[in-house]
Parts: sequence; structure tokens; C-alpha cells
Amino acid sequence: MGNKRPLIEDALKKVNNRYELVHAAAKLAKRLYETGAESYLTEEGVPLKKTVIAINEIAKGRAIILRKN
Repeated sequence: MGNKRPLIEDALKKVNNRYELVHAAAKLAKRLYETGAESYLTEEGVPLKKTVIAINEIAKGRAIILRKN
């Protein structure tokens, strides 16, 4: 995960709209904080925020978004 900016445009392709992306990323970020998930570092050694990690995970298809009908 060397990039600093979240892959927002890629993440938007995995959801129906921006609201759904915000909601899913917030839930995943909260879960990352609660579980004490490891932090990722940028190439400069700066830790990424959990929200950035969450958006990147959604963009890469590694987070499953469950939708209520």
C-alpha cells in the first residue's frame, strides 16, 4: 500500500453511490480500530489512517459490502 491517497475512483466502481462508499468505509474503519488491525505505512514511513485503509480495501475488492433489501 505505498500510495498516500485512497483509491476513491476505484472504490466508487464497487458501490452504487458516494453515500454507500462513505457508509461502508466508515463501518470498516471503525472495525479496524476496534480490532486493533495493523497499520500500513507510506513509503515515507507515515502510518495511513484507518479510513484510508478502508477505502483502499474496498477499491481493491477485499472488503465485501452487504446490502439490505
